[in-house]
Amino acid sequence: MADDALPDLPIRPVLPRVRAALAEAGSSVLVAPPGTGKTTLVPLALAGAGGRVVVAEPRRIAARAAARRMAALLGERVGARVGYTVRGDRQVSRETVVEVVTTGVLVRRLQRDPELAGTPMVVLDECHERHLDTDLALAFLTEVRATLRPDLGLLATSATADAQRLASIVGGAVVTAEARMFPVEVHWAPPTGPITPPLGLRVDPRLLDHVAATTRRALADGDGDVLVFLPGAREIDAVATLLGGVDAEVLRLHGRQPGSIQDAALRAGPRRRVVLSTSVAESSLTVPGVRAVVDAGLSRVPRMDFARGLGALVTVPVSRAAAVQRAGRAGREAPGRVYRCWSQAQHDRLAAQPEPEIAAADLTGFVLDLALWGHPDGTGLALPDPPPAGALQTATATLRDLGALSADGRVTPRGRVLADAGLHPRLARALLDGAPLVGDRRAAEIVALLDADTAASDDVVAAWRRARSDPAWRSEVRRLTAALSRGLLEAADDGSDGEPPRSARGHGDQRPARPADDLAAGLVVGLAYPERVARARAAGAREYLMAGGTAAELPAGTGLAGVEWLAIADADRAAGARTARIRAAAPLDEATAREVAATLFTDGTEIAWMDGDVVARSVSRLGAITLTERRLTDPDPRQVRAALRDGLRREGLDLLTWSRTATELRQRLAFAHAALGDPWPDMSDTALLDRIDDWLDLGHARRRADLAKADVASGLRRLLPWSVAGRLDEVAPERLPVPSGSRVRVDYSDPAAPVLAVKVQEAFGWRDAPRLAGGKTPVRLHLLSPAGRPVAVTSDLASFWQQGYPQVRAELRGRYPRHPWPEDPATAVPTRRTNPRGKS
Repeated sequence: MADDALPDLPIRPVLPRVRAALAEAGSSVLVAPPGTGKTTLVPLALAGAGGRVVVAEPRRIAARAAARRMAALLGERVGARVGYTVRGDRQVSRETVVEVVTTGVLVRRLQRDPELAGTPMVVLDECHERHLDTDLALAFLTEVRATLRPDLGLLATSATADAQRLASIVGGAVVTAEARMFPVEVHWAPPTGPITPPLGLRVDPRLLDHVAATTRRALADGDGDVLVFLPGAREIDAVATLLGGVDAEVLRLHGRQPGSIQDAALRAGPRRRVVLSTSVAESSLTVPGVRAVVDAGLSRVPRMDFARGLGALVTVPVSRAAAVQRAGRAGREAPGRVYRCWSQAQHDRLAAQPEPEIAAADLTGFVLDLALWGHPDGTGLALPDPPPAGALQTATATLRDLGALSADGRVTPRGRVLADAGLHPRLARALLDGAPLVGDRRAAEIVALLDADTAASDDVVAAWRRARSDPAWRSEVRRLTAALSRGLLEAADDGSDGEPPRSARGHGDQRPARPADDLAAGLVVGLAYPERVARARAAGAREYLMAGGTAAELPAGTGLAGVEWLAIADADRAAGARTARIRAAAPLDEATAREVAATLFTDGTEIAWMDGDVVARSVSRLGAITLTERRLTDPDPRQVRAALRDGLRREGLDLLTWSRTATELRQRLAFAHAALGDPWPDMSDTALLDRIDDWLDLGHARRRADLAKADVASGLRRLLPWSVAGRLDEVAPERLPVPSGSRVRVDYSDPAAPVLAVKVQEAFGWRDAPRLAGGKTPVRLHLLSPAGRPVAVTSDLASFWQQGYPQVRAELRGRYPRHPWPEDPATAVPTRRTNPRGKS
């Protein structure tokens, strides 16, 4: 289409530069704010050179809208020269020269046909949003251009000016288009009362009340349509109800609506409108007639709690960049207003840019695509950011459990089928393995419900029944049922070198009849999330323990109260919370729980240190859930001793009885090691626990109490090598003789400074303090008064006799007149007795 035949939008003057950049390098980056026409005009301008230009959008709603807009510019129906392909819906023909697809569809197409035969150009739109599929498509296309199709044109577009990283990957020139923006007046409109921060998908109803009130204010402040940004479809429905009676048409805009309803929001109408939208209207879609934007300040993003295996959409504050894009929607056609439902101080604390999905999302499907492409860990691919190591490891383990990857990381035939289902691998597994157990139709219905994530109830079965009036859900059910009817189930098991999980095999023939809806829902949910199979901690309780080990709780007033077993479809946990909150679950019975989580079942004996003592039992478990338990009366003595040693390592050596003999022996050995080193054994707690098998004889000990009976002193002597065993009394004698003839016990409490406490009168005649460890270490003398109280501490006795003793003599001579206090103690006769009466 000639440039002059295109609408006069800001992108039109830069189209020659885009063509020139692509002609020179084969690739380019186009930076253009929302509303410039980059999504609709650029593909039309690039089409016509033979083949089909493929335009990839991150969302289905954006793909359909872009195709309809381009077809309207040509005066044609969708499916003629401009068509689209999204999951479950395709409108193209032989004359189609521009095909708009989702990035997920593009990734699947690249996996099947990496050369993209018949496609001369790919336009990868909205790269700044950093969705997982966008990152994958970018990396795959870059490799295809480098290895298979150097002639394949690649244009990556972004609505933000930060395009340097994108340009370094794509190559080629960066072309920038400026939008004709009108001024937008910012109104800071925070709620006046307290608002609870969002948790998971829960948004404080008081915030929604405030958004509705602010929308009424925006309608009263000026003319034009009002665009309201909310995090999800549930909040959109709530605010639509609150806006009942306003003098405007209230329209909803989100990805789960039928195309006809979406089209109504994207067309100007005869009446004033209030369009309630998710973040899809930030950059992917253009809503005409908007003069005011009301921004709730929230968006919904995928997050993964890897420690607990909980992955879900969560509600988070928008970034400053997203807030700017949202505000800009009010200034496309005339001066506008934005009402931000937060304060300027809060705005300054927002993140500058949205976090890329790869940083925090569940990467199971992402890793499966990497493995299908031949790069299981992403190494060697031009990804904007590498996948986090922990998330990569978790995703790989999950795919192996699903039978999608072999032990060496290769994709199995089953893994290829799971990828082709167009679902998260967990849901694809539930569909394929659940269909033989509950029937194709019911499996497809339950999986479509789980994939939509729109249940307004914690009861999956109740949500399933309500979903039957939802046209988008029915359309997805038809797609999944058709996929099963094409033989995907047989393909999943045909020639697979990766065994499907045990719960997937053989049960279809064993069941006498199809289970009831309640159990069917629980079975399919359990197949998708076996580690979330949960049992109540007590009869009638709302607290549950998942097989994966996470504690979870049902909300108050739930209809699921009293159900012993649940298959939890969705749960979230607040930071610092002890338990997760169950958002959606279906009932199970124990037999079905064991079937769907068969890979987690274990049955055997346990002899281990638990809760402060040895536990010896026969136990069967479903992951962390104990099913049966029986005490062992005759456990293996070797395993018991190993458990006791483990208990000592966990709780410390104080479990043993440290008699005076054992304590003093340990201190003497510790001194010898400190003074002389090896081969004298190290007596620290760490060293003794490390070598506990070498010295502690547990004999017939079976429980904690028996540890107190162990002969610790004999065990410590076992650590003495034969070469030094006979020298202990020489190196670290238990007692030392003093000049008076007494043998005084040495205190080795401090291995660096052994202490000898002796009365002053008994040390007369000693010129120097004795030395230990072959003369290396002097004894520290604690010189005592006749009453046994310390009067001096020294390791230099000669110096003390000369300098310290005269003062001690002067102070104590009058207090203890019956004891000798000679002027020259170094030559005086030592004594243990007092002077005869009348002598001093």
